[in-house]
Amino acid sequence: MPVPALLKDLRIPVIAAPMFIVSTPDLVISQVRAGIVGSFPALNARPASQLDEWLARISEETADCAAPYAVNLIVHKTNTRLEQDLALCEKYRVPLVITSLGANVEVNDAVHGWGGLVFHDVINDRFAHKAVEKGADGLIAVAAGAGGHAGTQSPFALMQEIRAWFDGPIALSGAIACGRSILAAQALGADFAYIGSPWIATTEANAVADYKQAIVAAGASDIVYSDLFTGVHGNYLRASIAAAGLDPDNLPPSDQSALNFGSGGNLDAKAWKDIWGAGQGLATIDSVTSVAERVTRFEREYLQAIGSLAAVTRA
Repeated sequence: MPVPALLKDLRIPVIAAPMFIVSTPDLVISQVRAGIVGSFPALNARPASQLDEWLARISEETADCAAPYAVNLIVHKTNTRLEQDLALCEKYRVPLVITSLGANVEVNDAVHGWGGLVFHDVINDRFAHKAVEKGADGLIAVAAGAGGHAGTQSPFALMQEIRAWFDGPIALSGAIACGRSILAAQALGADFAYIGSPWIATTEANAVADYKQAIVAAGASDIVYSDLFTGVHGNYLRASIAAAGLDPDNLPPSDQSALNFGSGGNLDAKAWKDIWGAGQGLATIDSVTSVAERVTRFEREYLQAIGSLAAVTRA
């Protein structure tokens, strides 16, 4: 299946991942205007009525852009706002909806009803099958090393298994933070790179200065994988865990009865406000820049990687 028309005119094949707290209209609009898909979690708009204002602003300020924007909906049963948020997405005919934590036929049908696309994030082949069976148009393959809620499988293994049967659009997530890695995602069979952590270290991101600087300072060894903070395994910055008074190397298991995808129901520190999510690809992020500057750098690195690979194949 070819890349959907909605996504054919991107400057580079990148979808910016929706990040809790961090992704707000300023970041999304900058991403879309820079030529990539910008996205945000609906739950970032608080109170719920604020989502109407956000969608109105984003729709208006990106109306002339070739790249679309996306809204992330948590479809897990704990999300009491799902129906209300879905109705607002329908009001603004959101072009791309990213669903997480449980594929949902009713949500997919609703999005298709207004002409939108649904991409569902998955961490293994079994969940990928379920998502497609329930009507997802595309998949986001969340491999090991991704920021936030992440899987454990190598991107090689994950992409091989999914591409063996699925010919629809796939975005690959997991430690992608430079142009060479964007090309590598395509070499593995993905249509798009799904990138989160590098946008935290941008001027438009809704993150405190210390969080942005922690992204700049960190590398792969500074990331800790735990299910303590939301009940679902994810990757977090070691320094933020220590600052919350916890031992990053001896974290207890989560309380599964306190699943809380918005505010960390398992301890006093609030994920993701105090415990900062990040992926393993941080070593290439060496400064806080604007979104436009970061996209320009990714594009330059991506084109250079294409040239380098062409030279290798000719040889």
